[in-house]
Amino acid sequence: MKRWFLLGLGVLFIALGCQTLSRWMPSQSATPPPPLLSPTLTVATDTATWLVPSSPIPTLTLTPSATFAAPTPTIRVTASAEQIAIFEELWRIVRDEYLYPDFNGVDWEAIGAEYRQRVQDGLTPEAFYQAMDEMLARLNDDHSVFLSPQEVAEEEAEFAGKTNYVGIGVLISAVPERQRGTIILTFPNSPAEQAGLQAHDNILSVDGQPILDEFGFLRSELLLGEPNTTLEVVVQRPGESPRALTLVRRPISGALPVPYTVLTTPQGKRVGYLLLASLSDSTIPRQIEDALKEMNRQGALDGLILDNRQNSGGADTVAKGMLALFTSGRLGYFTNRHQERRWFEVRGKNVSGSASLPLVVLIGPDTVSFGEIISGILQDQQRATLIGTPTEGNIELLWSYDFSDGSRAWIAHERFVPINHPEQDWEKTGIQPDLLVFSNWDEVTLSTDPVILAALEVFD
Repeated sequence: MKRWFLLGLGVLFIALGCQTLSRWMPSQSATPPPPLLSPTLTVATDTATWLVPSSPIPTLTLTPSATFAAPTPTIRVTASAEQIAIFEELWRIVRDEYLYPDFNGVDWEAIGAEYRQRVQDGLTPEAFYQAMDEMLARLNDDHSVFLSPQEVAEEEAEFAGKTNYVGIGVLISAVPERQRGTIILTFPNSPAEQAGLQAHDNILSVDGQPILDEFGFLRSELLLGEPNTTLEVVVQRPGESPRALTLVRRPISGALPVPYTVLTTPQGKRVGYLLLASLSDSTIPRQIEDALKEMNRQGALDGLILDNRQNSGGADTVAKGMLALFTSGRLGYFTNRHQERRWFEVRGKNVSGSASLPLVVLIGPDTVSFGEIISGILQDQQRATLIGTPTEGNIELLWSYDFSDGSRAWIAHERFVPINHPEQDWEKTGIQPDLLVFSNWDEVTLSTDPVILAALEVFD
């Protein structure tokens, strides 16, 4: 079955990893790593990425001569016919199918010639996958990416809701301007949850080392390790002093959770709160249904807050499953470079009154891709009030293309057009809130967050 994705500059991945997953981001390097360096593969984890050596550096023993110094050995890489075929197919797909026929102003022919020569000169498998991702990054759309076979396997496990790694069980996002990593959510029964860590808490250091590197990226290796090993983290809850905690790493498995709770307005109304960190996990619609039933068990809800401020997007099937709980019918369409239309519609499913429940959706700069689209659709349908700050505008739909070696490309193929306001271009403008309220995730708690407080007032 074909699956379409909208991938943001962040969490797809998400059930395993940090809000900014570099495997979904264009590479920042202009050249592949030298062949003599130990290659690495990116795997989503507690933090931004988990770099796993795919093979050791080869050991070369030199016996010096009595007369001549031994020459430095080199490793020659012969061009692979399969790599050349994959490159040619990938380059052609972009030429013929890419959403923007002007390739965002870049010379795709020249880029093809450059990377064709690099492939023909010979690349290790890891350097080849890196080069293909770099080539797509030259399109500057912040969406199109190339995945190695191992990353494809991780992606499939992610979509199936099969988290499996060893860590402390947090979804965390880098905050480089304040040199911290802020927790988006904790996994149920994880070491982090059992230690009392919660959303909005900040990790400052691990075993005496800063959680961010000099470039502002999360230091993944600090939180990961073998089962039953200990680590000391310095954490700080907004408004409180830093404190040190000793945690024990344990295997983390299961789906990406959908945290929920019931809040009370100043007038005593019961309002549900749901945090949607991703739409990349196929279990999310069912989790939302279960949360709605549970929150209504003690009494009917008077409203619901959907917090999309950390929503990194995901699959169209997951987005439809979520939207079906709150609206129905044709909601808009996707259009490609040939102006062909493909309708986006859902069949409604009323769970505990969800079809008519008053809604507030929270958005911000970290609301991307299908996170943006579902927010914009609920606004376009006059189904929800949006509160927060504008999104960045990243709503291209990606189509997947699988290759003979198990690798995969996600290529921007379509953009979304809302049915009631087709003149709006969300890719350019982002989603605009109905009520502009600002807050930094890492500087507030659930009870002090101005955006949530403003949302509660809407229901009174």
